[in-house]
Amino acid sequence: QVQLVESGGGLVQPGGSLRLSCAASGFTFSTYCMGWFRQFPGKEREGVAFMHSAGWTSYGGLVRGRFTNSQDNDQNILYLQMNSLKLEDTAVYYCAEEPRTYLCSTERQWYTYWGQGTQVTVSS
Repeated sequence: QVQLVESGGGLVQPGGSLRLSCAASGFTFSTYCMGWFRQFPGKEREGVAFMHSAGWTSYGGLVRGRFTNSQDNDQNILYLQMNSLKLEDTAVYYCAEEPRTYLCSTERQWYTYWGQGTQVTVSS
């Protein structure tokens, strides 16, 4: 089993920055994809950013150029640096992991393990 715990959410003004963390524990895999998703009230979770264990990353169109994935492999922590935040970035953010894969998917159904989510609120 894999446990994922997000942290770093909070309240920030438009144009501000936050860094989310996703700490992974339990069984670790050498090959995996990790993703960040967000969920607006009454909506399905949507993909935000993805990072494969091989090192490549991809981003959704709405966040590309503003959000950046990074990873501390020693600590098994995935980070999402969010800059130039907008009101419409307000959502609950989740990290997810799919192990033993050479691919990453933008589809939430593809991922097996999920964190509990952290609230990000962008407001003036």
